[in-house]
Amino acid sequence: MILPNRESTPAEAAGSFYSEIFEGRIGYLRFGDFNSSSLKELDKKLQEFGQKKVDALIIDLRASNSADFASAADFAKRFCPKGKALFSVRKPAARQDRQFASDRDPAFQGLIVLLADSDTAGGAEAFAGALRLFDKALIIGQSSAGRAVEYSDLLLPSGKILRVASAEAVLADGQPLFPGGVKPDLPVEMSVTDKRQIFRLSGEKGMAPFVYETERPHLNEAALIAGTNPELEIPDAQRRMRARSGQPPRDAVLQRAIDVVTSLEIYQKH
Repeated sequence: MILPNRESTPAEAAGSFYSEIFEGRIGYLRFGDFNSSSLKELDKKLQEFGQKKVDALIIDLRASNSADFASAADFAKRFCPKGKALFSVRKPAARQDRQFASDRDPAFQGLIVLLADSDTAGGAEAFAGALRLFDKALIIGQSSAGRAVEYSDLLLPSGKILRVASAEAVLADGQPLFPGGVKPDLPVEMSVTDKRQIFRLSGEKGMAPFVYETERPHLNEAALIAGTNPELEIPDAQRRMRARSGQPPRDAVLQRAIDVVTSLEIYQKH
């Protein structure tokens, strides 16, 4: 890609670490950036969740776009089996790939659901791919950005920057993440604008106010005559209903994840 210059194109902030508990047993984690500070917060929360008998995790990667693959591997080690290869970073010009493996026992053994979308990039994609590879997580949401790469910047005579992908992350089974990204196991559509608004407000209100099920539009006689199906237009219909009533946006992806966790737990008990 061509960038005007380094100063005018700052990287989008990934946000800070955030956590919450739903229904007394479902832990919610939003890593933000993959760095040492967030890793310490993760270790602290996993210990706290264990004490509170949290038996399922929803890890929200929809605000994670770090290019630090070493840090991403450290995060993945908290959930993947010890002694297993996680992913490697392949650079065509190098003689050997940089390989990352888990060297510790996982800190959490329960059910894990990952949330992803087009804002999920870089190390977060490698993290998601590694957890799914070892059947440790189900991915809900939308396809990730497909930018699990390291970049090199070249200064052009015009003063612009040519940013080139110089290395790519590859999962342990050889599956590349660039440029296709990580596909969700359960696709759920949601406006990126709504999601970012929810994340901005969550620091003050928490995520719980944005996780609720409004009355769904149903197919009726008027819709049949008009040749439409409100049940297939739920996101747009709900957005119009919220606008008329002044309701805050709803996090449909997180709501679906909670529904899935609850359903799986009921199934396992029976």
